Amino acid sequence: MKHNMLNYEEEVKNFKIDVPEYYNFAFDVVDKWAEDRTKLALVWADTPGKNIKKYSFWDISVMSNKFANVLLKLGIKKGDNVFVMVPRIVEWYAVMLGLNKVGAVALPAPNILMPEDIRYRIRKGDVKMAIASASNASKVEAACNNGDCPTLDVKMIIDGDLEGWLSFENQMDMASDKLSRDDVEPTKSTDPLLIYFTSGTTKYPKMVMHDQAYALAHIVTAKYWHDLKPTDLHWTISDTGWGKAVWGKLYGQWQIGSAVFMHNAGSHFDAKITLKLLTTQGITSFCAPPTVYRMLIQEDLSQYDFSSLRHCTSAGEPINPEVIKAWKNATGTLIYDGYGQTETVLIVANYPCMPIKYGSMGKPVPGYDVRIVDDDGNDMPVGEPGHIAVKIKPNHPIGVAKEYYKDEAATAEAFRDDFYYTGDRAYMDADGYFWFYGRADDVIKSSGYRIGPFEVESALQEHPAVAESAVVGSPDPIRGTIVKAFIILAKGYEPSDELIKDIQDFVKNKTAPYKYPREIEFVKELPKTISGKIKRAVLRRMEIEKKLGKKGTNGSFV
Repeated sequence: MKHNMLNYEEEVKNFKIDVPEYYNFAFDVVDKWAEDRTKLALVWADTPGKNIKKYSFWDISVMSNKFANVLLKLGIKKGDNVFVMVPRIVEWYAVMLGLNKVGAVALPAPNILMPEDIRYRIRKGDVKMAIASASNASKVEAACNNGDCPTLDVKMIIDGDLEGWLSFENQMDMASDKLSRDDVEPTKSTDPLLIYFTSGTTKYPKMVMHDQAYALAHIVTAKYWHDLKPTDLHWTISDTGWGKAVWGKLYGQWQIGSAVFMHNAGSHFDAKITLKLLTTQGITSFCAPPTVYRMLIQEDLSQYDFSSLRHCTSAGEPINPEVIKAWKNATGTLIYDGYGQTETVLIVANYPCMPIKYGSMGKPVPGYDVRIVDDDGNDMPVGEPGHIAVKIKPNHPIGVAKEYYKDEAATAEAFRDDFYYTGDRAYMDADGYFWFYGRADDVIKSSGYRIGPFEVESALQEHPAVAESAVVGSPDPIRGTIVKAFIILAKGYEPSDELIKDIQDFVKNKTAPYKYPREIEFVKELPKTISGKIKRAVLRRMEIEKKLGKKGTNGSFV
């Protein structure tokens, strides 16, 4: 099959996206494909992978029309912020696209979040409406009791009944499936589309607001990296609350006209079910974080038929060369690594038209001037590590956020010197390939999740046994990096396995379970600067040397 990019240099030279003054993905893309009422949009599988359902673009368009009419009846309008905590079910599409049609701003949330995480997001985001599944609605209730969420006016439950909550099913049953652009306020390409929360190191999550053109920008993700055609069926493994969901389950893929696959996997990853679905449902393109690939290659892959699979991609953290080679030997398919952030679309990647250098991030995506620079925005010499930065002046590239919403300090730190500084470091070789070097800050990337150590340390601090703590990422053969906590115990407490488990369970109940420290080491003191700041870099370096036998801070664990 002919690839979408045949010559990298030519594509970079000729690339252009025309951004219209008015743009709305749900109307301009979904409804356009829906004119062919038979064109496949979505294949969905239940948790065991036995119940398979198919939906056309027409089906999705009708659902989004109905939900848009529900929103209009409830008084939700353009610019209103709406909290969305819905698992991998088809209703997620109705919600996201219905919000898009009326111009409301979605605030997607991972389904694993706990009440304290939810309360922060609803309060910080001035949320007017919350939409949640039955399993999540109770957590929203716990988060917003006693008037803790003063802006929250409307609550809707997807798959159940709860006092004080509107029923999604009942509201949809009463709604009209007819909606035209004249029924809603039009959205400009510069109007807000959605807000994602991203972890920081010394504060709670920042808000990344993307405009309507962000959806249009993801054409580069699907065209160049996923290499999709209208006949493809693409599967990206991601919770619906993470940015990777719209990267791989929605915007770019449907612009191309390819169908997407969604598996309602539940809270635990099952390699066998994943492999069965991957090899029996006609999936041609697959994207997963390195953690998933590491787990899949532990299985006996010779028992599966990968003949339908033609293209594989990975993102979230650097993928080990050994994993790429093992996957290629077992399936015949290479894994093309890609890099981007919540704040961006895909900005660096490997492509089928050029040789893969195992372990490399690849080259900048056409349309994005991505460089390796020093603290002042000067280009670094070949082979010298520096900041990964995107040129944003004189023309701000489509798909790159313009600011951190309601956070001037964070905005000033990241958007300066004509660049957006990603917070990651890399170096460039003589052939123009990027090589990941580490985090410029202390954010931990574990199994594709970004975890701010401050959030974990804040939860740890509430345990009576913890006097002080420092949280860092520690190398792990499966997850790439795990959360490790160095803890100074309070008076009256002694180290023990029982205390470790008690602290771990405590953190699981205080914040999202994926953030809990999988390793805990009790120490007498923590390395600090003269001003008293914890030197997490020293602790990370110790972990790398201990587990990998490496000196310095090279690699994806920094």
